Amino acid sequence: MMILQQLPVIDEEKLQKTTDSLKTVTEQFVTVLKDDPETAFSQLGHSALMFGLKVLAAILIYLLGIWLIKKVKNMLNRNFERKHTDKTIASFTSSLISAVLTILVITLCISTLGINTTSLAALLAAGGMAIGMALSGTLQNFAGGIMLLAFKPFKAGDFIEAQGYSGTVSEVNMVSTKLITVDNKVIIIPNGALSSGNINNYSVMQTRRVDYLVPMAHGTDADSFIKAVNAIIIEDKRISEPFVALNKIDANSVEFVIKLWVKTEDYWSVYHEFYQTLYTTLTAQGFEFAANRLEINK
Repeated sequence: MMILQQLPVIDEEKLQKTTDSLKTVTEQFVTVLKDDPETAFSQLGHSALMFGLKVLAAILIYLLGIWLIKKVKNMLNRNFERKHTDKTIASFTSSLISAVLTILVITLCISTLGINTTSLAALLAAGGMAIGMALSGTLQNFAGGIMLLAFKPFKAGDFIEAQGYSGTVSEVNMVSTKLITVDNKVIIIPNGALSSGNINNYSVMQTRRVDYLVPMAHGTDADSFIKAVNAIIIEDKRISEPFVALNKIDANSVEFVIKLWVKTEDYWSVYHEFYQTLYTTLTAQGFEFAANRLEINK
């Protein structure tokens, strides 16, 4: 069932007065034009000149305001860098201040043109409900940005996984967060969804564990295998607290589990390099990895 929003009531009396005022001004100009055309055109030219000056002033104020906003943003960024402020807070604060100052500049330009900003504010207030409903998603994302800034589940430079994407956080602005994936794609995630969903932060801890499941052929000597793997581990100084054990035995293989603790920044290099060293070393020592075989009885 749809709930219809109540529209603001139009003040017919006020509208009629405005219409009558415009009509009166037009009639007065036509009268002056008939009686004294030179004066009428002089007044019209003066009015056009004044309006043109107002437009020119508004344009100059806008250009000056945009230039000042850029200067303020650059000054803030330099200040954040000098104080080593967290990049997440810096980017969010910078975008928020930029938006607020832009709104102020636009309001000043409108006021310079002679438009009553009080009436404009009243008009925006009257349509506030409709604007709020239309921008509900944006407001939700803004609130999500505030939550991310307050609780700090991640910071710029962290590698996270959220909303089905994984990558390094490069920027958190008022309504969205930007990720750079490992294949250099840019993913933009709305802050509303990000703040209300699961976030897996791979960078928050100093160490991570690398897990391997290694299927070996039946008949593999467990003690010899574990001894050979530990010998490989000792050679890699990046690895600490290793654990090697027989994990399970099934119809296809004898499975061993290997768990290695490494620094977070060494995770991927150890993950791939140790796999390669493990394969080449064990193969050279005569260990046989499991392989599915299809036996056909004649």
